[in-house]
Amino acid sequence: MSVQRRRGQQARVWRTVEITDSRGNTVTMADPKGPVKVRAAFIPQRSARAEVPGQQQINVTRMVVDAHLEGVNLWSRVEYAGKEWDIVSPPAYHHGDRRTRHWSIDIRERP
Repeated sequence: MSVQRRRGQQARVWRTVEITDSRGNTVTMADPKGPVKVRAAFIPQRSARAEVPGQQQINVTRMVVDAHLEGVNLWSRVEYAGKEWDIVSPPAYHHGDRRTRHWSIDIRERP
């Protein structure tokens, strides 16, 4: 694990699971067993301020987390810095040598 991720900030990630609802439909949802605690590096990507009343502020950050985190996709949730975040693009796996394998996940702050 790289130094940045080892010293990184605490975050909680809800993996996704598929369940069958009462009507027999397969539904993808955040794991009801609860979140997984991880350490990650956070890199601001872009943000846009709300210029006019009624607009929303957009805040996107890249989360770099250890390669052992699995079961995370666009339906997952992240809690970081006391705020809830949505995953906005599919997680990208980077396969370098043993120390540089990681997932890059772009997250957007929930309004």
